[in-house]
Amino acid sequence: MKLPMSRRLFVALAATALTATAQAADPITIIVPYPPGGLSDTLARLTGKVMSQNMNVPVIVENRPGANGVLGLQGIARAKPDGTVIGMVPASVMTVNPSLYKNMNVDTLRDITPLTLAITLPNVLVVNPSVPAKNMDELLAYLRQSGNKVSYGSMGTGSSAHLNGELLSRSAQLQITHVPYKGSGPAMQDLVAGNIQMAFENLPVALPMIQSGKLRAIGVTSTNSSAQAPDIPPIGKSVPGFVDNIWFGFIAPAGLPPAVEKKLNEELIRAIRSEEVSSVMLARGASITTSTPEQMRQVVTADREKWANLVRERNISVE
Repeated sequence: MKLPMSRRLFVALAATALTATAQAADPITIIVPYPPGGLSDTLARLTGKVMSQNMNVPVIVENRPGANGVLGLQGIARAKPDGTVIGMVPASVMTVNPSLYKNMNVDTLRDITPLTLAITLPNVLVVNPSVPAKNMDELLAYLRQSGNKVSYGSMGTGSSAHLNGELLSRSAQLQITHVPYKGSGPAMQDLVAGNIQMAFENLPVALPMIQSGKLRAIGVTSTNSSAQAPDIPPIGKSVPGFVDNIWFGFIAPAGLPPAVEKKLNEELIRAIRSEEVSSVMLARGASITTSTPEQMRQVVTADREKWANLVRERNISVE
């Protein structure tokens, strides 16, 4: 039986609406290239929760650890560029790894669509209380007197903590022995125990140990002091040229349609700036630092060149 025109129009419009709803309900997966529990994971899960509420779309966080973030990055780059798969990455995955891994099989400029920066935060240089230095000038004098007998720990070769140590060695013309660990926890345990003398660590991780007196803070890597620890001065005040404003950001595969890129940028920024996300990040010593995709691309480009020069000059490599 042929339906009247008005009835046929209603059925057609209803079918169109159902199709649009089905498409809109496709879940978004946020790939995190590290295990659960870290700052990247926390930021991804908080942001995903708010995005899901705002967009009425399921958002799933998938952890793909391995090879210092390379495995997760490969998963992001190889995903279908339709907006259903995005990634949350720290700066090192995008800017340091290209110089360390010759067979990474991902170009972080060509194969990735930057979406937005999310947060910035400093590392903090901390020492065991047995080290006779209470500020950067005193530590520099101690390091020069001790030669290469002083060692610093990091959460692994190629990590921001490792490169901060190499940057300090180059900038201040020092010899400091690097001791890589399999993660932040073991490095901090050995530092507290006095098995190593110093380390760079994310401020949110180190702050409780600083406040309890287990570690002594010397300086932060950022351009300015952190609002969460205003009494810890920037290292750059004593070591000209030393700065590392560590960032975390969201990315997607290359080839993302412009309209999808724009929508994801808007929704990510809306979520990141929400009270639910920003309050947690601020409490952990981070600053909310969102951007346009192009601004993020410029940051990635500049930081890749900066760290590539350091990796080459210091002859840094991974096994």
